[in-house]
Amino acid sequence: MFGDIFGKLQEAQQKMQEGKERLSHITVDGEAGDGAVKVVVSGNREVQQISVADRLLSPENKEELEDLLITALNRALKNAENAWEAEMKGVAGGMLGGLGM
Repeated sequence: MFGDIFGKLQEAQQKMQEGKERLSHITVDGEAGDGAVKVVVSGNREVQQISVADRLLSPENKEELEDLLITALNRALKNAENAWEAEMKGVAGGMLGGLGM
């Protein structure tokens, strides 16, 4: 009985690792200021790229740039969180089915 449960737990752990691997190859983005700031993150919520429009690269636009970076980062991270949740939900569904629930 316990051997079967441990086997299922190891299988579930492997599926979660595979899910994380798939997420590392997924990218999502977030934008702010009508595309003046763009942020790309992986499905594992790691920032991959930040691009900023030239017009924001002056001292008088510093505060606007900071605000737009925060907004774009938060949007990208939220999109990554949604991708992560969808992937883990699929893994969890597979685990529960494998445990006979």
